[in-house]
Amino acid sequence: MSSTIGNRVRLSIFGESHGEAIGCVLDGLPAGEALDMEEIHVQMARRAPGRDKTATTRLESDIPAILSGTLNGRTTGAPLAMVIRNENQRSGDYQNLEILPRPGHADFTGHVRYSGYNDVRGGGHFSGRLTAPLVFAGAVCRQILRRRGVSVGGHILRIADAADEAFDPVNLSSQLLEELAARPFSLLRAKAEPAMRNAVEAARMAADSVGGVVEIAAVGLPAGLGSPMFDGVENRLAPLFFGIPAIKGVEFGDGFALAGMRGSQANDPYAYDASGRVVTTSNHNGGILGGITSGMPLIVRLAVKPTASIGQPQRTVDLVAGREAELVVKGRHDPCIVPRALPVAEAALALGLLDILETEAIPDHCAD
Repeated sequence: MSSTIGNRVRLSIFGESHGEAIGCVLDGLPAGEALDMEEIHVQMARRAPGRDKTATTRLESDIPAILSGTLNGRTTGAPLAMVIRNENQRSGDYQNLEILPRPGHADFTGHVRYSGYNDVRGGGHFSGRLTAPLVFAGAVCRQILRRRGVSVGGHILRIADAADEAFDPVNLSSQLLEELAARPFSLLRAKAEPAMRNAVEAARMAADSVGGVVEIAAVGLPAGLGSPMFDGVENRLAPLFFGIPAIKGVEFGDGFALAGMRGSQANDPYAYDASGRVVTTSNHNGGILGGITSGMPLIVRLAVKPTASIGQPQRTVDLVAGREAELVVKGRHDPCIVPRALPVAEAALALGLLDILETEAIPDHCAD
C-alpha cells in the first residue's frame, strides 16, 4: 500500500481503523514554526465522530500525541511524528465481511489486491478513520500558510438536494475563510442548515445515507505557482483530494459547468486593482490557468458520495461458497459524511499548498 504523498513536504499515514493506533509522519516542515495545539484540536474535533446527529455514534477522543519533531512548541525540522490511539471499536460487527464484501466499499477490491490479507475491521486502512491524521497534518500546515499570508477554508455546498450559496469567487476574504474553518457545521447561509439536517435524518430513519458537495478555497496565493502539463497546481492537489475516502469528483473553478459556456463567458478578463496588481474581473477558472496560479482565489469543489455502509439489505456474493448472498451491514455508520469530510478536504488543500510553496520560488519580477 502506498500512503505517502508530497514532494518537499511529505506525509505518510499509518494504521487501521480497528488496530492499536493510527498516525502520521510529516516530513520537510520548515524549522522554527510555532504550533498552536488548541487550533489543532479544533480541527480534529470538526472531523471527529460522535459529536453531531449527522455522524456515527462511535466516540473517539482523537487526541493527537506528538512523538517527535517539536521542541518548546516549535518545529525542529526533523520529521513530525504523531499517533492517535483507537478507542471504542466493535470489531465483531465486521467478522463476516472477509467473505461477504460490502457494496460500495473496498472490501472486494482490497481482497483481490492483497490476496485476502487486508484488514476489513472497520474498513482497515481503507477507512475514513485514516483521515484523522490528515486533518492533523493539515492543521499544522494551515498555521504555517497563515504566516505566509495564505488562508484556507470551506463550507458545505450541498447535502442531497439542500444547497448553500456558493463562494463569491472574486471577492473572497481571508476573514470569512478563517471564520468558516472554526465552525462545526460550516455554511454561508445558516438558513440552509435545517433542510440539510432534515435530508440526513430522513436517510438515517430509512437505514440509508446521502452525499453532497463541499466547496473549499484559498486566498493570498501569489501568481506564478505551478507548471504546465504534468506538474500543475491541479495535478498536485487532485491526488490529495482523491486520497479522501468517498471523494468521487473534483472540479476547479466552474469545472464541468465550463463545458456549457461559450469562450466569451468562460474567459476571465484582466484588469488592474487599486494597488496596481493584475487581477481578473471574474474567476470561472478558479484561480488557476495553465496549471499556474493567477493570484485570484483558488476555488475547488469535491463530490462526496453517500456513505456505503447502510442498514438496508443489499445483494453481494459469498467469496467462499461461490454464490450470491444478501448482506445487512452491522456497526455504527454515518448517514452522511459530508460535514466531517469538509475539514478533511481543507486539510488536504493546506497540505498540498504548503508543499507547493516550499517547493517552488516565484521569480522576483513576478512577485507582488
